[in-house]
Amino acid sequence: MNRSPRAELAPTRDLTAAPLLVARGISKRVRDGAGFVSLLADVSLTLRAGERVALVGPSGSGKSTLLSILGALDPDFEGDVVLAGQVLRDLGDSDLARFRNRTLGFVFQAYNLLGHLSALENVLLPARFSHERASHARAREVLERVGLGDKGHRRPAALSGGERQRVAIARALYHSPKLVLCDEPTGNLDRETGAEVLRLFAQLTAQGVALLIATHDDAIADGAHHVLRLKQGVLQ
Repeated sequence: MNRSPRAELAPTRDLTAAPLLVARGISKRVRDGAGFVSLLADVSLTLRAGERVALVGPSGSGKSTLLSILGALDPDFEGDVVLAGQVLRDLGDSDLARFRNRTLGFVFQAYNLLGHLSALENVLLPARFSHERASHARAREVLERVGLGDKGHRRPAALSGGERQRVAIARALYHSPKLVLCDEPTGNLDRETGAEVLRLFAQLTAQGVALLIATHDDAIADGAHHVLRLKQGVLQ
């Protein structure tokens, strides 16, 4: 696992702030033959603006499932999720999609960039998915923010792994989300490049963005404000 000096990610946060995210009693089961398999069991957590939380646990422990529920991608669960004062269950499909697009950002291990589009065009995808007028100025602004202001014209194949991940982060930031959910964001990166992404995460939380990061990377856990541990769907 990659490691970087903890001092580079010195945590700062406002412990008096009201929670941005509150999840209560999150459980999820899926049918397996004649019975059911529990993926999550009574998981509860809170997350504040500007807080960086690592979600750790072995493969199959439920990390990605929990991110999907908290990210309003999976409505089939028991319990309640309140994000930015909004109860997710109270939203219909179209309102939920609009709320998700405006409030949340997502960063994945595999980057999920479209190869036929430039970096700038990939960053503009949230606007296109929400059928709004795309702001090239905003896309250039967030690319500059992640250190890629001069590479917006390049397609993913012409970028390094770290640059692709920074494009993915810029895309997640396009709508100025309150919360960014990350699923193994340094899993495909070498140590040095992973450290660059971690420094960027530290900058984001310093600016008030909350991050929940599912990871096997010790460096992320070492620099987090708090570490949540999942084992067989149960928060330890």
